[in-house]
Amino acid sequence: MSENLTSLAYLAAAVLFILALRGLSHPETARRGNLFGIAGMAIALLATAAHPGMSLGGFGLIVLGLIIGGAVGAVVALRISMTALPQLVAAFHSLVGLAAVFVAAAALNAPEAFGIGTPGAIHLESLVEMSLGLAIGAITFTGSLIAFAKLQALMSGAPIIYRFQHQINLGLGILLALLIIGFVASGGSQVLFWLIALLSLALGFLIIIPIGGADMPVVISMLNSYSGWAACGIGFTIQNLALIVTGALVGASGAILSYIMCKGMNRSIINVLLGGFGAETATGAGGAVGDKVVKSGAPEDAAFILKNASKVIIVPGYGMAVAQAQHAVREMADVLKSEGVEVKYAIHPVAGRMPGHMNVLLAEANVPYDEVFELEEINNEFSTADVAYVIGANDVTNPAAKTDPRSPIYGMPILEVEKAKTVLFVKRSLAPGYAGIDNELFYHDNTMMLFGDAKKVTEEIVQALGR
Repeated sequence: MSENLTSLAYLAAAVLFILALRGLSHPETARRGNLFGIAGMAIALLATAAHPGMSLGGFGLIVLGLIIGGAVGAVVALRISMTALPQLVAAFHSLVGLAAVFVAAAALNAPEAFGIGTPGAIHLESLVEMSLGLAIGAITFTGSLIAFAKLQALMSGAPIIYRFQHQINLGLGILLALLIIGFVASGGSQVLFWLIALLSLALGFLIIIPIGGADMPVVISMLNSYSGWAACGIGFTIQNLALIVTGALVGASGAILSYIMCKGMNRSIINVLLGGFGAETATGAGGAVGDKVVKSGAPEDAAFILKNASKVIIVPGYGMAVAQAQHAVREMADVLKSEGVEVKYAIHPVAGRMPGHMNVLLAEANVPYDEVFELEEINNEFSTADVAYVIGANDVTNPAAKTDPRSPIYGMPILEVEKAKTVLFVKRSLAPGYAGIDNELFYHDNTMMLFGDAKKVTEEIVQALGR
């Protein structure tokens, strides 16, 4: 394949990636978007394998990599549960970052293979791109590993705070910038290259470890952006059009998504990076808490209330994901709709552990897309709803975000479920969410707590509805 044909193939792949992003912007077109992305990646891989000058050994390594990577990917895809998607995404981000580090090392040691000069005489612009791709890739690698460990409960999801953390991170950031300048000025020093790598690995660890579980949706989208920019930087280094375009698309879309997540939490990205949001605490499991009284009920009570409602809004959260209750929820909704009840679903931008987590779960349960609404679309309907069925959502329904200026979530847009005539709140206990604060909604007069596993409780409600 000639250079022109390779460039044309990469351009076609880039167009397909853009169409994939467009498709993934809405649940109804997400499957088609995935197919576009797969097709684009297939074209990019074939074009790379058929690139002019590709040796037989190089082609063999590509094929071997495809076989090994494809086998691992297939096994993971078949075994991974929907609740583990956030940590899977974090793990994928770490691999993208590590790949950027490896490609940068290859470009430094064999620059002539990439047409960027010779050892000791690498082009200036390539050194800049290489060092930036290396730094961002290394930060993405260790940062994503910490995010994975927090999401997988291999370490505490609470912020890990230490003295002078901000001063240390600032100092390391300045040192990293100086090392990059020194690396470029030296023409590509091996010592400075690996110092940049080690310092960036440490910085990725230190940046993410103080961030609490409540901020994980933002962290995931932010690391997604990092991985894209790392790939883009390396694409410039090795003069690969597909990497440049794809990396820029991922980097830009991840940055936009991070902004949307931060807006959904009323926080700035700087505020997230400073950490401290999401401490873990615990409270009792039911009954009275101090002078607060909780009204709890049984699934039969909830079924009676739901059966006599004319409009029900279901609010899913991470608790639904953990219990794998999405199919039971859809079954409950189907029963209610057969009785003439209007049913809608309300999704908060940061419900779950990653952007779009709840949408994916509901889509898996074949919930009609036209019944699922985002916060801005449905918030004004809670006042007209007879029942708000909150299943596993916590911080995103906490009225303290509007009423308590001292609350760490004050100012965060929430789903105003408290305006419904009755709130049925399915939760294992009164333990706080990832923000580490009590939810005053538990103690409202119009709230009935349904303590227990979300799937079991919902299934018992379905059984009671059928009697």
